This record gives sequence, C-alpha cells and structure tokens, in this order.
Amino acid sequence: MSTRELYNQWSDTYDEVENKTRDLEKKAGQQMLSPIPFASVLELGCGTGKNTDWLQQRATQLLAVDLSEGMLSKARAKISSDRVRFQQADLTKPWDFVKEKVDLITCSLILEHIENLSFIFGQASNVQHDGGYVYLCELHPYKQYAGSKARFQTAEGLQVLECFVHHISDYTKAALQNGFAVTALEEWFDEDNRSNPPRLISFLFQKK
Repeated sequence: MSTRELYNQWSDTYDEVENKTRDLEKKAGQQMLSPIPFASVLELGCGTGKNTDWLQQRATQLLAVDLSEGMLSKARAKISSDRVRFQQADLTKPWDFVKEKVDLITCSLILEHIENLSFIFGQASNVQHDGGYVYLCELHPYKQYAGSKARFQTAEGLQVLECFVHHISDYTKAALQNGFAVTALEEWFDEDNRSNPPRLISFLFQKK
C-alpha cells in the first residue's frame, strides 16, 4: 500500500491514539517559531491540522498542504478561516500549487518518506522570499538507526510506512546547495530527559 493510502487509513485514528512524536513536534514547532516574524506561510505535511491553527493565528495567509486526502478532511473539519487554504499535493513533483512566494515554510514529519531532499529544498527556494525561513522537524537519525519508522495499528495488524534514513549532514548539505543557511538546530527529548537518545531533530534555515 502506498504512503498516501496508508495515511488516508491512519487519518481515522491519528488524533485519538497516543503519539509521542506528533505531540513533541507540536511543542518543538511553537518554541522554534515563536521568535520568527511571518505573514505568509506554506505548511507542508499539515496532517490533521495539529500546527495549522497556531500558525494561522499569526499569519495573514496560510497554504496547508498534505499528500493524504483523509488527513486534509480532518483538518478542514477543525479549521474554518479565510486565511487558510488546504491543498492536496505530492511534494516530490514540482510545486505548481504555490502561486505566490512566502515568508515561512514549515515541514513536519514528512521527509522520512521522501528520498530526494535536494529536490525539496530546491522547490522551497523557488517559492520563498529572500530572507525567509524554513522550519523542519523530523524523527532524529538516532531513532532511525535503531529501526524506528512511522507506524500505526489497525484491525488487520501493524502498518509500517516506507521510510528513508536521512543523516544530519544530508539535511544541511541539501539546504546549503539550494541557497539556505542554517540558523538553528535543536534536538528534542521525551520528557526533556537528555540522558536518553533524542526523539526529534529540528532545523531553522534562512534563504540567503
């Protein structure tokens, strides 16, 4: 089953089932983006809208994008605002759905499903204002090395999504090759317990 089909299936239970990765990413995003000024936002991997409401309260316009129609349906049911537009799209194809350049691009927990990071940063550069920011948060490579992948339980059994291992240098090299500078890098731990390996890694890049 494709990543798109699996996320459509996962959307039925995504908000109800405990998910430490999802919840920690929401915290990470708000902490990293609170000091950043922005008006126009492109939210990649909006899912069921866990970050969309917070972003739209600060933005004048927000384009929230996801591969899964099921996830988007959940997000639309939660959020009704003339500042928000939802869009189904495959980010591995040219981003012709973005009509105007934006101040901020957020990318949450989706790049583990995308092999070519340079393509993503290249498309981001095409649609972003100079000086604009990209916030990116993903499962930490340490977790990937240990075999962690996006997965969920169904009546038919455990569903595991296709994932690609990305090293920290893979993110930074792809960003630098496409005109972005690294302005921040943070690691995020369960219950802030730094004696254990981090769950997530997040970056803030700025377009030169």
